[in-house]
Amino acid sequence: MRIVVIGGSGLIGRHLTAELSRQGHEAIAASPSSGVNALTGEGLARVLAGADVVIDVSNSPSFEDAAVLDFFERSGRNLLAAEREAGVKHHVALSIVGTDRLEGNGYFLAKVAQERLIAASGLPCTIVRATQFFEFVATIAQASVAGDRIVVPDADFQPIAAADVAAALADVALAPARNVTIEIAGPDRLPFRDFIAHSIASTGDRREVLADRAARYFGAALDKGSLVPEHAEAARLGPTRFENWLAAA
Repeated sequence: MRIVVIGGSGLIGRHLTAELSRQGHEAIAASPSSGVNALTGEGLARVLAGADVVIDVSNSPSFEDAAVLDFFERSGRNLLAAEREAGVKHHVALSIVGTDRLEGNGYFLAKVAQERLIAASGLPCTIVRATQFFEFVATIAQASVAGDRIVVPDADFQPIAAADVAAALADVALAPARNVTIEIAGPDRLPFRDFIAHSIASTGDRREVLADRAARYFGAALDKGSLVPEHAEAARLGPTRFENWLAAA
């Protein structure tokens, strides 16, 4: 099967193309560095010729509200139109668990706009919403520093390894289009504070980590379940546990 990965040079894209290739498929990593730019449309017709499936894991180079909305809307329209012309049989997109429940952050709103474009396109599709990646937990910790402490939202957290995200996307891409949204997450649902404390402790950092109901997540106010699957019983859980990932990192 010929599968084009839009955003193939990024964190998830690299894992995904490797996983698809390992399973014997022709996985094409498409990104501006390979001459494919969904934002401008450059190279799309060429790379999509003969493609069976497209997986969009691309990301905006800017997280500024207007820029990120423009990126996902413009690149989404270009990509979906090119897929229609090429006769692509399945469009798979990576999105975020809770993105439609997170107000106050332009990135999450832009992902909602992207999802709506896909749903309105009429193309056979599957949207995969993932929780935050293990690889970004340390970055979240640094963004949550308040003086000599770290303050995070009083909410649940269920992050997932990037490799497990890629494995889930590969399985979805190799199956028929379902025209649904599915959720994926890590195996453990714990307080946000526990993951952050474990992450910094693994580097020898002994700063206190506090949970505060008023703390925001990149500008978004959280409820207890904002960052975890809405339908826990139906979510696909990755096998990798955070402590094992930390030990191997």
